[in-house]
Amino acid sequence: MAESLVPGDVPVSLNEARGWLRLGATTDDAVVAGLVRAATNICEAFIGQWLVIRAAEEVLPVKNGTAQLGARPVVAIDGVTLLLPGGDESLLGDGDYLVSTGRDGTARVTPGDARGAARVRVAYRAGIGEDANGIPEAIRQGIVRMTQHLHEARDGSGAAPPAMIAALWRPWRRLTLGAGQ
Repeated sequence: MAESLVPGDVPVSLNEARGWLRLGATTDDAVVAGLVRAATNICEAFIGQWLVIRAAEEVLPVKNGTAQLGARPVVAIDGVTLLLPGGDESLLGDGDYLVSTGRDGTARVTPGDARGAARVRVAYRAGIGEDANGIPEAIRQGIVRMTQHLHEARDGSGAAPPAMIAALWRPWRRLTLGAGQ
């Protein structure tokens, strides 16, 4: 998956997680915040989608005239730059490339004239919702439950996460069968 230029907001607040864990007002805030971030990362890896919309930038090979973006669901392309042989770069205008978006949120960028470039740099935004309120409640509930599991397992218990978590996330899971175009 693509790397984000900035970390995404978490779809579950510290207060929500603290309430679910039945902790006091400021008990272990740093620990709980870290667990919520970890649970969010686990969720994004499981479902194959970013949750809260954030910016990304990738340098991608151009194969068969197109470049496949790594994060999904893609909501906007902010810029496409050809990385030309010899180290030169050429920023493409909006009409100089096509974007194809699949129903699963994947996106491909096709430069109209690649001018011999084997790679492109694409700046874009991806994610399911603008903020926590835009994330489906079942996903949020799975993150809360994963936070609880991580909190309980922090002392080394090796129990697997409850199956309920996967059941909550499964409807949003997007799988790929390889990195091919």
